[in-house]
Amino acid sequence: MNTPAPDAADTPEAPADDAPPACVMTFNASDPSGAGGLAGDIATIAAMGAHALPVVTAIVLRDTAEVFESHEIESDVIVEQARSILEDVTIAAWKVGFLGSAEGVAGVAEVLSDYPDVPLVAYLNDVSWLEEDDQQAYLDAFRELILPATEVLVGNQQTLIDALLPDWDGERPPSARELAVAAGELGAKYVLVTGISLPSTKGGEASVDNVLASPQGAITGEKFERFDAGFVGAGETLAAALASLLASGQDLHLAVSEALSFLDQALDAGFRPGMGNVVPDRFFWALPEGEEADEGEGPPGEVLLEEPPSAERGPRRIH
Repeated sequence: MNTPAPDAADTPEAPADDAPPACVMTFNASDPSGAGGLAGDIATIAAMGAHALPVVTAIVLRDTAEVFESHEIESDVIVEQARSILEDVTIAAWKVGFLGSAEGVAGVAEVLSDYPDVPLVAYLNDVSWLEEDDQQAYLDAFRELILPATEVLVGNQQTLIDALLPDWDGERPPSARELAVAAGELGAKYVLVTGISLPSTKGGEASVDNVLASPQGAITGEKFERFDAGFVGAGETLAAALASLLASGQDLHLAVSEALSFLDQALDAGFRPGMGNVVPDRFFWALPEGEEADEGEGPPGEVLLEEPPSAERGPRRIH
């Protein structure tokens, strides 16, 4: 027997001014450490106030110290995952992470090509753990198929050099602008270069620079003091935060500043769940009672929430 549809009067309606969060589709691998991959993307996107639409591109076997191997998902399955939800939900931004294989890259590029006006933040993973032939095929496909659709390419300086300027033999590393020129020749509009080592100043701490650049030059950036600890998932966090901010309509310049601020605070609050590297705490702003409140304030078990991070919240601690 068919169940009759509920009467419209019985169906609760959301308030007219209660707009749903912006939706970000992320293509990435399943990472059981929770540090990066889809787990990290979902946590970051949620922390930024957006809604994640996760598409599995591979299954990575790893712990918090290293990657052991990966198992790719068939390209057709990746495409069908994405198309199934895209027929139902309007998205405001893409985030691309590890796509599993050259075939996976091609499948994702097929989906992206149907939505050229949706901004794409692509994170270039270090894939040196792949077999040499698979690594080369993956990077060739990424350069040819993903970069032409990319608004912002995010990556560690050395990873970007290896992928964009592998024959570089200068006495100094290429600048962010030079990397942006190389990426621009492949179609990417901007490059956000992380982990640029800076010399220590007299009496000061060693630091790293993070620079957003276009082929015309550097645009903005933040300097972080260098931490002694090793992190896993930092770049993925930055890229997912940036995609979420662009999805909400944030200007690129301000979105990069706020995403870097978010990453800085997530690393500052990072934790080591195992014997390997430190994992960013994307929910650093959700503070249990007692961490900042005076003892005895509030009922037992109450959780006190701060405002989600913003670039306008005052001075940042830098790493």
